[in-house]
Amino acid sequence: MTDTSTETLHATPNPGTSAWLIGLAVAVPLWFLAYFHLTDFADAVLSLTGFDRGNQLGEAIHFFSYDTPKVLLLLIGIVFFMGIIQTFFAPERTRALLAGKRLGVGNTLAALLGIVTPFCSCSAVPLFIGFLSAGVPLGITFSFLISAPMVNEIALALLLGLFGWQVAALYLGLGLAVAILAGLLIGKLGMERHLQDWVREIHAGGGLPTDGAELNWPTRFLAGWHHVREIVGKVWPYILIGIAVGAAIHGFVPEDFMASFMGKEAWWSVPAAVVMGVPMYTNAAGIIPVVEALIGKGAALGTTLAFMMSVIALSLPEILILRKVLKLPLIATFVGVVASGILVVGFLFNLLI
Repeated sequence: MTDTSTETLHATPNPGTSAWLIGLAVAVPLWFLAYFHLTDFADAVLSLTGFDRGNQLGEAIHFFSYDTPKVLLLLIGIVFFMGIIQTFFAPERTRALLAGKRLGVGNTLAALLGIVTPFCSCSAVPLFIGFLSAGVPLGITFSFLISAPMVNEIALALLLGLFGWQVAALYLGLGLAVAILAGLLIGKLGMERHLQDWVREIHAGGGLPTDGAELNWPTRFLAGWHHVREIVGKVWPYILIGIAVGAAIHGFVPEDFMASFMGKEAWWSVPAAVVMGVPMYTNAAGIIPVVEALIGKGAALGTTLAFMMSVIALSLPEILILRKVLKLPLIATFVGVVASGILVVGFLFNLLI
């Protein structure tokens, strides 16, 4: 693991404050320029292939060309920022602050943050890693990781428009409950030992500066850059693999096939919808047209919501990326707890609506 101790940071050749500020003054606008022109970039890449988005392969290529730079940009930006923030707050201090909260308060705050953060499951992983690197307890980070894709403003707006505020409020409340309770359960299980070794070292605060007052700004910026090299350097291949899998599935999803057995009558339709949703990958904006089509073809609301929540909260690409961060027992626990919560949501909606 890259050593980011105070001594090493001071010993590493480091540009002065002016050089860092000039570099950031160039890099930050370029970051935003790239991030807000991802669709243009994906369109340009697709135009070079000779396909268009009306073609299944073309849709998959466009999806990959859009999501790959999006996730990598988010990862670089968030990890750099968290690396700087970490120089002000030692992990021990962060954990002590959160440990002083009442049971569930940290999970609730993290879940609420997830609602207002417009991330799909893979895009939420960078901030999840950033939380871990800052020493935030594992269960709290999972509450964020679950709520960020599962409960979102796009889905809320759709449900509000199609079914009224009662259904939208029920979706919001149940989604928050899944995120909070799942995070609490994972935290209670004490599964930090199932973080990958390099993540566990960061989470434990190994080799990190413990007195932020000692550091000047160039050293803080260097600490952020060390974080980027360490974390992004380890996970980027998994990001590419995960998004490639998601793009392939995204371009070839048969709506008619799914709608054929998603009615309310069969009890097994909800678990079947969850199992079907896990291998797929899209964000809320991408899945909403599918949800509308399924409901229009007679699929039950609870079954459709269970499918939607599994697609955006338990996607296979997300699991592939998390594999570089979590060991298999923790991934299995995460999937099992969240899937159970989604099943409850699906059955309740089918029962009540």
